[in-house]
Amino acid sequence: MLMELKKLIEANPLFREKLVFPTLKASRLRTLVNQSLNWQHQLCKNPRPNPDIKTLFTDHTCAPPSGARASQVSVPLAAVPKASVTYTPLGSHAPFPPTAAASVNALAGWMGNVAASSSIQSAVIAASSIPLPPNQVSVLKRPRTPPNALGITDYQNAESEQLMKRLLSGAHPVDEVTYPAPIPQVTWSLDDLPKMVVCTLSQGSNITSMDFHPSHHTLLLVGSTNGEITFWEIGLREKLVSKPFKICDLRACSPQFQSTIVKDSSISVTRVTWSPDGSLIGVAFSKHLIHLYAYQASNDLRQLLEIDAHVGGVNDIAFCHPNKQLCVGTCGDDKLIKVWDLSGQRLYVFQDEAPVYSICPHHKENIQFIFSTSFDGKIKAWLYDNIGYRVDYDAPGRWCTTMLYSADGSRLFSCGTSKDGDSFLVEWNESEGTIKRTYTGFRRKSGGVVQLDAGQNHFLAAGEDNQIKFWDVDNTNMLTSTEAEGGLPSFPRLRFNKEGNLLAVTTVDNGLKILANADGLKLLRTFGNRPFEAFRSQCEASSIKVSGAPIVASIPTNISQVERLDGNSPVRPSPILNGGDSASRNLEKPRAAEELPDKTKPWELTEIVNPQQCHIVTMPETPDPANEVSRLLYTNSGAGLLALGSNAIQRLWKWSSNEQNPSGKATASVVPQHWQPNSGLVMTNNVSDANPEEAVPCIALSKNDSYVMSACGGKVSLFNMMTFKVMTTFMPPPPASTFLMFHPQDNNIIAIGMEDSTIHIYNVRVDEVKTKLKGHQKRITGLAFSNNLNILVSSGADGQLCTWNTENWEKKKSVFIQLPAGKTASGDTRVQFNSDQSCLLVVHETQLAIYDASKMERIDQWIPQDTLSAPLSHATYSCNSQLVYASFCDGNIGVFDTDNLRLRCRISSSTYLFTTAVNSNPTVYPLVVAAHPQEPNQFAVGLSDGTVKVVEPLESEGKWGAPVPVDNVIPNGRAPASSAATSNPSADQLQLQR
Repeated sequence: MLMELKKLIEANPLFREKLVFPTLKASRLRTLVNQSLNWQHQLCKNPRPNPDIKTLFTDHTCAPPSGARASQVSVPLAAVPKASVTYTPLGSHAPFPPTAAASVNALAGWMGNVAASSSIQSAVIAASSIPLPPNQVSVLKRPRTPPNALGITDYQNAESEQLMKRLLSGAHPVDEVTYPAPIPQVTWSLDDLPKMVVCTLSQGSNITSMDFHPSHHTLLLVGSTNGEITFWEIGLREKLVSKPFKICDLRACSPQFQSTIVKDSSISVTRVTWSPDGSLIGVAFSKHLIHLYAYQASNDLRQLLEIDAHVGGVNDIAFCHPNKQLCVGTCGDDKLIKVWDLSGQRLYVFQDEAPVYSICPHHKENIQFIFSTSFDGKIKAWLYDNIGYRVDYDAPGRWCTTMLYSADGSRLFSCGTSKDGDSFLVEWNESEGTIKRTYTGFRRKSGGVVQLDAGQNHFLAAGEDNQIKFWDVDNTNMLTSTEAEGGLPSFPRLRFNKEGNLLAVTTVDNGLKILANADGLKLLRTFGNRPFEAFRSQCEASSIKVSGAPIVASIPTNISQVERLDGNSPVRPSPILNGGDSASRNLEKPRAAEELPDKTKPWELTEIVNPQQCHIVTMPETPDPANEVSRLLYTNSGAGLLALGSNAIQRLWKWSSNEQNPSGKATASVVPQHWQPNSGLVMTNNVSDANPEEAVPCIALSKNDSYVMSACGGKVSLFNMMTFKVMTTFMPPPPASTFLMFHPQDNNIIAIGMEDSTIHIYNVRVDEVKTKLKGHQKRITGLAFSNNLNILVSSGADGQLCTWNTENWEKKKSVFIQLPAGKTASGDTRVQFNSDQSCLLVVHETQLAIYDASKMERIDQWIPQDTLSAPLSHATYSCNSQLVYASFCDGNIGVFDTDNLRLRCRISSSTYLFTTAVNSNPTVYPLVVAAHPQEPNQFAVGLSDGTVKVVEPLESEGKWGAPVPVDNVIPNGRAPASSAATSNPSADQLQLQR
């Protein structure tokens, strides 16, 4: 008909070359007819539930039934109401009313066969065709009808049929016209987006899935690549329980799984989820298994089921309600979707044509169904009847796609990425199975799969390009984005709590950040307003218990450290933080229960003097050993060590995941491998011809471990960490580079400390020095960024500390470190921020010091003495900033409490050096110490003989010594004679109590 109409128009000389015939969709005529009939039926004074429409050539009107009184109400055109319950509103401009008919018609639109809508009568009753905007192209195909199914009414159950009949007959009374009440619109603003970083938590392994409890809005369930599941209480910033993966009964598992797990014991969590009421937890794993746990409000966690669910990986798990029964749905690499009851019985099996990527159970009224997406880019819908799928559509991108409903279940979204790296976020029109809107704002040709979540019914969030991107659900343009103060992976995983006021997002260092809006901050402050001791006693009274299956490890009854909300966060000024009780905002950090010293025995300094008292592993020798290790870094993933030697060569060691080391992280229990690419390339720096012995090696690693930047007296080289190829070189001497630091929010911006005492802010992308900072008198020896304070702190061989505003690069303040009497400023001064960036560790050969970062005022100091009297060679915070590891030029290593810099453990060189090395001349000692990014009690040292060692405490100890009791420190900060080596500030340095 459209083609004939086009020919008639083009044949008319009055219209020829004057009108442009548009490209019309096949459903356009049906849409116009639908709109006309619905509009006419709305104007009926006596609308009937099933109008008998016999012609389109005259306006339709429903005659009143015999004996009925005709309505005298006149309806002005401007006041025509929206469609009644029988008909859905038409046109893309109309909102979706939460009516029952819309629910049924939505499913009918996705699942009805083509013939069902061929007549005018069914076109009126069925949902309308909503045309797409010109810039959107439907990528969907027609729904598939199973060969043995005649239509939707043929395969719906009796309850569904009764529902359809009831809804279609539920029209208004004959003799009156009613006007639907307008749907109240909830207003919201950008302030409702949770964008303020309130805390950073260290998981210790790569996070693969997260889910907030449906009613306890600060309880977060986390799954990791090492198979571990963890409960985080965000209000306390504490792990309530960590449960490692264990097989309940290997003999009950399939032979395929037994064979697989013997060959490779590593297993990771692919998905964690809460049941709708928060009483159950489902966990899917990368090999065959799912676990189901019962969770009680009294913190009782019991394993209910272990099911060998799929052959290969279990890619998704979700709770569903077929036949009003709570069940668990799973999908996997074996192309199957399965539904299980809570006793472990398999109820349904759906066979797909490709490995299934994700599932999304849902319901409209009492019609239960499952959407699935597969790796071949198909979206399918299934009813619980084992007949087959009812829908076969192409997902945008045609690869990995996740489907998601809004919180109220009224709107359907999907987010996916193509094999070419293009990402798509769309909203679906459920009535027709077409795309309603496509959201913009993604980077093209990205290298991962975008993760999506919805906050309440207002906004969407997706992780891409090291950012969190937000959209208003009603606007296709990206609303805003945030880098969450940096440290996010390329494709961070994220999860809103059910209130939408907290947002958890993963970080590159195997942790997560919690972002909040004002309501979220108020929620978290409720924890700070409660006395800690009272709360701890309550938690201990109801400590997490593990019972039932023997696979569950015992859970400690104590809880660990409670941290305060960061008052220096860049989210300020906040009416929440600025308006309440200041005491609650300055809550001191109580010590962990496990850290409280036993007052029944006198405290003693822990002395480790032989290898049997700890775990030590030496890095394997390499073909090009260094004379000495000048710089040492853990990779941000925690699975490797990178050393830069005085010979300008970088060496990389990696730990792999195996039966001895399932996590694949650095450990002193397993010897790693020296890693090189197949090409045999070595990362070697450009070396200056003049005085190579005076070169100052420097190194920095990008947040995602993809690039390392280093120099050794010559040009700065940027290496690819996978290929070891030099990507670029820059900044040729003179002057030579002496310290390198990536900007925490942009890997393209680098702060470079120079030999001539200047600091260059350099943009790698445009190969340009943006600005030069001048304020030191000698070479730069340390740099540290703080996002919270928007400052860069620099230190120099002149003993000076300078702070620079990172917005305009102006110098804010400079102070000199306080040297002991008779000492002059010489040697390196290092600086490092603690984890919350409120304090600054300053390291010099003469001292350890901690400064208040906002004021640059010294609050603690320790000076070498007694058994640790040699000059310091290096020091660093542990990953949680509770300890300081310090190395000394005589080979000793000290472990200090950050609180007031009290020594708690001394590790003698005889512990980690061979006897010949202990008595060698010159002395072998650690030039540099590095802390593991996730394990607070693990550190590594690079020695002056070129070797690298990793050191950990014994499992029986779990930590380095015991903290010094407060009673052992007298008011002036000095320890009693029994612990004289622990703290020694001079009389004019009494700012020791915080």
